[in-house]
Amino acid sequence: MEKKESMAVKNATTEFETIPQVFGRTVAKNGSRVALRTKDLGLWHDITWKEYHDKVKKVGCALVSMGFEKGDAACIIGDNSVEWVMADLGIQCVGGVSVGVYATNAWQQVEYVVNHCDARFLFVENEEQLDKWLMFRENVPLLKTVIVWDTKGLNAFTDPMVMTFDQLIEKGSKADETHPQLFEDRQARVMPDDIAVLIYTSGTTGPPKGAMLTHKNVTWMAGAVDGTIRIDKTDNVLSFLPLCHIFERLFTVFIQIKFAYTVNFVERPDTVMQNMMEVSPTIGYAVPRIWEKYYSNIMIKMSDASWFKRFVFNITLKIGEKRADLVLNSKPVGIFLKGLYLIAFFAVFRKLKERLGFENIRVAISGAAPISKEVLRFFQSIGMNLIEGYGQTEGTGVTTLSLENKTKFGTVGKALNGIEMKIAKDGEILVRSFGVFKGYYKSDAATAETLVDGWLCTGDVGEIDSDGFLTITDRKKDIIVTAGGKNITPQYIENKLKASIYINDVVVIGDRRKFLSCLIMIDEDNVMKFAQDNKVQFSTYKDLTQDDQVIALIDREVKKVNQTLARVENIRKFTLLPKRLYEEDGEVTPTMKIKRKFVHEAFKELIEAMY
Repeated sequence: MEKKESMAVKNATTEFETIPQVFGRTVAKNGSRVALRTKDLGLWHDITWKEYHDKVKKVGCALVSMGFEKGDAACIIGDNSVEWVMADLGIQCVGGVSVGVYATNAWQQVEYVVNHCDARFLFVENEEQLDKWLMFRENVPLLKTVIVWDTKGLNAFTDPMVMTFDQLIEKGSKADETHPQLFEDRQARVMPDDIAVLIYTSGTTGPPKGAMLTHKNVTWMAGAVDGTIRIDKTDNVLSFLPLCHIFERLFTVFIQIKFAYTVNFVERPDTVMQNMMEVSPTIGYAVPRIWEKYYSNIMIKMSDASWFKRFVFNITLKIGEKRADLVLNSKPVGIFLKGLYLIAFFAVFRKLKERLGFENIRVAISGAAPISKEVLRFFQSIGMNLIEGYGQTEGTGVTTLSLENKTKFGTVGKALNGIEMKIAKDGEILVRSFGVFKGYYKSDAATAETLVDGWLCTGDVGEIDSDGFLTITDRKKDIIVTAGGKNITPQYIENKLKASIYINDVVVIGDRRKFLSCLIMIDEDNVMKFAQDNKVQFSTYKDLTQDDQVIALIDREVKKVNQTLARVENIRKFTLLPKRLYEEDGEVTPTMKIKRKFVHEAFKELIEAMY
């Protein structure tokens, strides 16, 4: 028997739509409005919905003219760009399956995805990504053509299998002229239950699995999210998270084509903060590591400010925290505190938000991984409505979301309208909705483990309170059972430690052990600032992690957290990782989550030394 179940709205007569239906209707209503903005040579360029649709149509027609059939797969690899989404929608609108590949993947990982999904076409951003294909071209016999959209450095390169994005558009124009109904006919054949995208989960263990999301899944989810937060055509978002991740794909493609707001693409992954200031989006979203980085940078700059500025900031922050504690628990804010907060806002917080590019953000969302409560509280304190959501690729990205005007601190919100959620006997969160995926591609066994009697087994452990708010306690497979038989949820402890500005990430160890220990990855910027202020001598990252003053600094942070934990949850020993962890080396996922299995194996000697 399950313990609690949320209220859900299910309508058996719901009519489902396809991506081409939603896209076509939005274009018809908003043809001259700006759909996409991209920056080139220092200037922002606008692309209207009509122009967007025209390019998507030509991509689709070109693919069909080259033998692309309904149900065929095509891969896309590169950083976020207008070409990425034009290819994405072009593939889906003619009945194909769009498969995003992380731009940071090594060529072996790209080969795995291209082979596993039986891709017929491969869109690549530039020379770097094309080089990856050249490493495995002989091993993917089903692949027909590679399309490159940024040809810098490739002017002298020729290959019978390679064409440019401009050549593809030209081919699509000719196909459209020859067969004027080609695009419309192919769109009409697309059904709601057809697979729209394959999203390969980055996963922290084992090879990635391809989650099959249908047109019904993604179009239904777009409407379900709007039922919780307000979205309209006047909104602006900044696209910078990997587009092959469901979190970014929702806001840049699936929700956008339904509500017709404007998507702005960052110039490069390293210009996010600069582009954020230029765009000033109305809806913000990011993984916790991004919000934690903003928080960390603010704290570094404040530590370098004059004593008067630090004094004023600390006073106003305390006022903001008092207000945030009430807001985050849906309690009324008194008139006196409202007055004090207005003064604090206009004196400090307004200018701070402007410098960050956050002044227009109506609601900001943190998702894809747990975020520390202290970071959430900080942003709420300065007047930015940062809320937490929860979901997974297999549920089309979102299961719960905090309401804009009603939240509960420490929870990840309530189930979206139309989503059923319950807790199994062992504490696992089970989900059922029209957003639950079709299964894993070519993996009936994994599908059977994840989909049981129509319920998605999330692998997460949590609790639902009497108001329907969900609290995540940990990943089911990560729960630690100590040698004394105590069950420990490491994620709870790790989040507390990560709240420190000197700690970037943590892996708690202790399964079948007598006590808990942990491996800590330092926040390099803040620890370097500490080292400079305290005249710590170091030449390498490893030197920094082995310095006695730095170890003592982290020890103080660990002891602070230990004071807030039960004795059995205390961290008795810790070790600072002597190297940075990189996605390219398979050490962290593209959403910046540490791969526990890798860490346990790679740093086995460090772990054993603590015991």
